[in-house]
Amino acid sequence: MANGVTTDKVNLPAGESLKPVQCIGVPREVFPGEKRVATVPEVVEKLIKLGFTVAVESGAGDLANFSDEVYRAAGAQVIEGAAKLWAASDIVFKVRGPTTDEVALMHEGQALVSFIWPAQNPELMRQLADRKVTVLAIDSLPRTLSRAQKMDALTSMAGVSGYRAVIEAANAFGRFFNGQITAAGKVPPAKVFIAGAGVAGLAAIGTAASLGAIVRANDTRAEVADQVTSLGGEFVKVDYEEEGGGGGGYAKVMSEGFQQAQRAMYASQAKEVDIIITTALIPGKPAPKLITAEMVKSMKPGSVIVDMAGEQGGNCELTEPGQAVVRHGVTIVGYTDLASRLSKQSSTLYATNLFRLSEELCKTKDGIINVNMEDDAIRGLTVIKEGNITWPTPAPKLPAAPPAAAKPAAAAPAAKKAHGHGAPSEPMAGNKLAIMFGVAALLFWFVGANAPAAFLAHFTVFVLACFVGYMVVWNVKPALHTPLMSVTNAISSIIAIGALVQIAPPLVGASVDRPDDWIRWLAAAGIVLTAINMFGGFAVTQRMLAMFRK
Repeated sequence: MANGVTTDKVNLPAGESLKPVQCIGVPREVFPGEKRVATVPEVVEKLIKLGFTVAVESGAGDLANFSDEVYRAAGAQVIEGAAKLWAASDIVFKVRGPTTDEVALMHEGQALVSFIWPAQNPELMRQLADRKVTVLAIDSLPRTLSRAQKMDALTSMAGVSGYRAVIEAANAFGRFFNGQITAAGKVPPAKVFIAGAGVAGLAAIGTAASLGAIVRANDTRAEVADQVTSLGGEFVKVDYEEEGGGGGGYAKVMSEGFQQAQRAMYASQAKEVDIIITTALIPGKPAPKLITAEMVKSMKPGSVIVDMAGEQGGNCELTEPGQAVVRHGVTIVGYTDLASRLSKQSSTLYATNLFRLSEELCKTKDGIINVNMEDDAIRGLTVIKEGNITWPTPAPKLPAAPPAAAKPAAAAPAAKKAHGHGAPSEPMAGNKLAIMFGVAALLFWFVGANAPAAFLAHFTVFVLACFVGYMVVWNVKPALHTPLMSVTNAISSIIAIGALVQIAPPLVGASVDRPDDWIRWLAAAGIVLTAINMFGGFAVTQRMLAMFRK
């Protein structure tokens, strides 16, 4: 390895040179309390298959339970010391943005992939630009692009944080989440209110509901109400009409009228619930204050507030970022490292996001990245290109609208007329249906007038069975056929009973004639086929229900 470029000694044809391969470096995170690492051994193997070499600073994964030996086994080179790691790397994967000391270790032409938050860190942006490096800010990914979802580290980390917020709330809360009836008395379920139903909020809703709590949630975006309900929560609506979608999956700053109505709703919830989890953030702005000191005072002693916006100032007026404090008998958790508290899980998800980004940067799988500024996703991520600040990024190009379908030419007057009387063509379907019913009625009359009475009774049952079968199965959408199998088992059982009656010998002293042999064989075949349908229906239904069990 020389200057971050490695060459493997292989036998090449005369006159051909070996193409250099870029090295991805993963330094140890130096931010206080940060336990995550930017890649994991499982992903190292995948990066090597893309053609890269991977170097990891010794001890980089220790806090996430990934030892140096595991990285070596995956094919990574373990380097002692941050200075050597940065010098040997063409591309650097990080979790937190680099410190001033780390920026000083960077060299011209190097690429950095990390959380940067360019709007909040203009000085860091200037320092990086001075080093003439290329910076891809994973937090600047255009989230409106469907193909960018696999690279969306913000969503991955928010999901982990939402889960961990509920765990921290349960740890600080003095009771069970689920209601219980025990010999010692009845324990009511905890009531949890979640402010903000973005990715983190939805993860918190699902986790709290799975623990048995009564969950309520609110969001300025009305479209998330169905998502809240589907996860087992109750959507609490603000008594004020205003749309809160700000684009890109974020909320916008609401009007003063809406905020007053929202504060009134929050004040009402604070008096009723046991736990409040706040997740409200607006890109590039301080966290909005949703929970006032007066609301905290109104909460029941022993209640808990988990403020997930602590790093941006907090949604609660009494939050102290990075700490858990008790105010007015209420525990207020303002931890800023919720994702880091599940370091192994969050590191794995983040590493996978960066691997998906690497696939987009190295589509040729030759170990060389191509920062293609014509690609909307890559352009959105790139905040500095070879020392030139390219942030803020332009809005992604919208796909071209499909060409409008040509309007059908007006039909000639002669075509609009049917049989020369000007009748439209649509009623013809009704006329055909009436004719078909008329023919069927004549056929049934003919059968009824000439067939024996015993045959007529069976024929009537047969016709009704065909009609019922059509309405129950044939006339239902295919997506519902599997659930209907359990319903049609009732019909199958009726068929089985009828066939058993035909097979069973007559009772002693009964004057009923036994059916012919061919009828008995037909009944036996019916029992076999019906049994297959019945048992198969129950088996398929049970497998379908098992998919929804935990």
